[in-house]
Amino acid sequence: MLWSFLAVLFSGWLYIDASYRGPRWQRWLFKPVTFLLMLAWAWQAPTQSVSDYLLTGGLIAAMASGLLSLLSRQQMMYAFGASFLSYLLYTINLTRGITLNIYWPIPVTFLVIGLVVAAIIWNRVEELRWPVFTMLAMVLVMCWVATLQYFSLQTDKTLSMMAGADLLLLANICWLISIFRFRFAADRVIYEALFIIGHFMIIRSLWLY
Repeated sequence: MLWSFLAVLFSGWLYIDASYRGPRWQRWLFKPVTFLLMLAWAWQAPTQSVSDYLLTGGLIAAMASGLLSLLSRQQMMYAFGASFLSYLLYTINLTRGITLNIYWPIPVTFLVIGLVVAAIIWNRVEELRWPVFTMLAMVLVMCWVATLQYFSLQTDKTLSMMAGADLLLLANICWLISIFRFRFAADRVIYEALFIIGHFMIIRSLWLY
């Protein structure tokens, strides 16, 4: 477990560094390598229930989304679709062991965040409007359920899941604004770092009890 964990960290650091200053080929190399190492790390985890395999499936979908996002704009619809599937699988796993009580400040907060992001990029998404906002809605629901799960159970496992979900929300906000509204300094490295670390925190939860 230790060597797999260190391999994931090292490969992820190389990929994030390549996103900031490295050549394009290095990003193409280390992004799939990092996800494959993370997938191998997930497979080694002691599975507690069948629903834990949903996290592995979500990671595979996230890997497909990450690779598609490196391609042309024509492939972006498929990247958003793969992201939606990844967050859907994560969300189904998160519903285990909790009661979906409506504590209004949590969904209202995420709803406001979603509306603000939608207002920023609305006029720029064009033909991608449906896949973009479907994916955004799914990641917001994932964060809501992850927060409910943490407040219901309050364990290290649920904290890791909530942190991962929130980091993925931040990654997607950064990504969408960068693609559809305006580029900003270090936008790629910020997105990629949040994206990798977010998935890492979710997969890390498989090792916690």
